[in-house]
Amino acid sequence: QVQLVESGGGSVQAGGSLRISCAVSGYIYSVNCMGWFRQDPGNEREGVAAIYTTNGSTYYADSVKGRFTISQDNAKNTVYLQMNSLKPEDTAVYYCAAGWIGPENLALKGDEYAFWGQGTQVTVSS
Repeated sequence: QVQLVESGGGSVQAGGSLRISCAVSGYIYSVNCMGWFRQDPGNEREGVAAIYTTNGSTYYADSVKGRFTISQDNAKNTVYLQMNSLKPEDTAVYYCAAGWIGPENLALKGDEYAFWGQGTQVTVSS
């Protein structure tokens, strides 16, 4: 089992920045990829960013490319999502996920992930 705990969400004005964190514990060697997903009421869950923990390869949704950065701190077993130039449409609950992901084209597919955090709210006001 892998446990994930998100933190760092909050409210910010459009154009601002936030960094959210995901603390990972448990049998971390059972996963090779960490992802960030988001969902707001009325919309489907969206894969935002992913990082392969083995080689650091990263993947981003087109909607956040150039604005968001996913990173990992192996010493702290923590994954981060730095969000810059935030827009109101970025408002959502952001979830951290962990899984063993094979093909890279599945890295932003939520159904491929086995473990999920409880989510943290990010609200961007105009």
